[in-house]
Amino acid sequence: MSAMDLDAPVSIAPQMRGEQTNATILCCNCGAPIDGTTSAGALCYDCVKLTIDVSQGIQREATLHFCRDCDRWLLPPTSWIVAALESRELLALCLKKLRGLHKVRIIDASFIWTEPHSRRVKVKLTIQDSVSEGVVLQQAFEVEYVVAYQQCPDCAKSYTANTWRACVQVRQKVPHKRTFLYLEQLILKHGAHKDTINIKEVKDGLDFYYAHRNTAEKFVDFLHSVAPVRSKKSQELISMDIHTSTKSYKFSFSCELVPICKDDLVAIPIKLAKQIGNISPLGLCYKIGTSINILDPQTLQTADISAPIYWRAPFSTLADVQELVEFIVMDIEPIGGQKGKWLLAEATVARASDLGSNDKTYYTRTHLGNVLHPGDSVMGYMLTGTNFNSPQYDALEESNTYSSQIPDVLLVKKFYARKRKSKNRNWRLKRMNRDDGDLLPKKADQEKLDNDYEMFLRDVEEDAELRATMALYKEQQQAKRDAEAMSVAETDDADDETPKVNMEELLDEFDELQIKGDAP
Repeated sequence: MSAMDLDAPVSIAPQMRGEQTNATILCCNCGAPIDGTTSAGALCYDCVKLTIDVSQGIQREATLHFCRDCDRWLLPPTSWIVAALESRELLALCLKKLRGLHKVRIIDASFIWTEPHSRRVKVKLTIQDSVSEGVVLQQAFEVEYVVAYQQCPDCAKSYTANTWRACVQVRQKVPHKRTFLYLEQLILKHGAHKDTINIKEVKDGLDFYYAHRNTAEKFVDFLHSVAPVRSKKSQELISMDIHTSTKSYKFSFSCELVPICKDDLVAIPIKLAKQIGNISPLGLCYKIGTSINILDPQTLQTADISAPIYWRAPFSTLADVQELVEFIVMDIEPIGGQKGKWLLAEATVARASDLGSNDKTYYTRTHLGNVLHPGDSVMGYMLTGTNFNSPQYDALEESNTYSSQIPDVLLVKKFYARKRKSKNRNWRLKRMNRDDGDLLPKKADQEKLDNDYEMFLRDVEEDAELRATMALYKEQQQAKRDAEAMSVAETDDADDETPKVNMEELLDEFDELQIKGDAP
């Protein structure tokens, strides 16, 4: 045996150096060496993933309740929320429906695409959980939800009689529906009718029914913000508990619109005309907003009459658009005064019905100097020989100051000979779902309603400012419209001056729904 080499390195065991080492054992399934102090039941990590299910106790199937009438989802126990498909709101609702999810940590959650008509919603979840000290297991699994239809209480009340708690009665005593048609578009654009449980059409107006008083008061505030109205509130006691002094009421709000519409001929009381800027008492209503906007066509002077001032001393119109007469422009000459889109001009016109029978002409001043040309047709009011049953107009005729200022003819707007019908337009307006109630329109009444709607559509085409306050949509029947356009191609030359709505002003209903669905 050779002598020991003193310079050779000596290996010292870890136990002799004072270091601690973990015990290494073999996995009981596959025999792989693992750390015995941190192993979960003597299993390696791969075998742990195969044998332990951290999603145990979490539902794999659940049910979502959906109301088809208002497109809302049930958030237990009693709440109903609006959520688009594959939105964050719907994902949060799906996660709240799962029992046992609070015991684990959620890493990721996402929707899995399903057929829209399958009534199934699938969600892929990725979770983490600690199975032993130092061992964290991550697992992904799918949860399938069945969409069940259930009617929400609000929609159930809308189909049940005598369930409303507040009613807003909107009225306007005029012989046509143009103002209500415009008000309907404002309500649709701002969604002011979304809380109603029923809308009922009655004589001279509409009734809006609500389940709560505060939503009715909100709608009344909206009416005051878009139209000159006056409102009154009344209440009726339904029941009372004498033990707790609890009372139940039904509330009614009466909202009356001013009986003046766009393009109406009005005679303002002389005292009121002096107070609002010394305007001529005889004028035209060129716009209805939160106040009544009056124009003097002979001087282009304008004035606004607010709703409180009007109801303090109300007056009626001398004539409305149903009494307009067609005139032919024989000669027109601008005289220089201009205000906005109006140009003051002197015109000589003849009644269209008199052409060929007599040569009687009328001289007048008009605000339409920038749109009228010799030979054009124009609609106006015939004042000469007309008997107005109005004390305000009688006061003008008796006044030495204003009697000489009454013209023979008052022109209102240019007349366009349209050969297209409303069904051929490339745009359309939405309408509210309403209940006709006890009013069953007769054939003559239905024709009058159709004529009022056609007149309103023509106003929308001719007035760009009016269109800006409403939402116009593209007509979806493109093929039908193209076929009809070919049939009227020969009449395009005669229809060139007819106002048309640009496609840039129209909204696509599908894009609008998509935007609403993506909104947070």
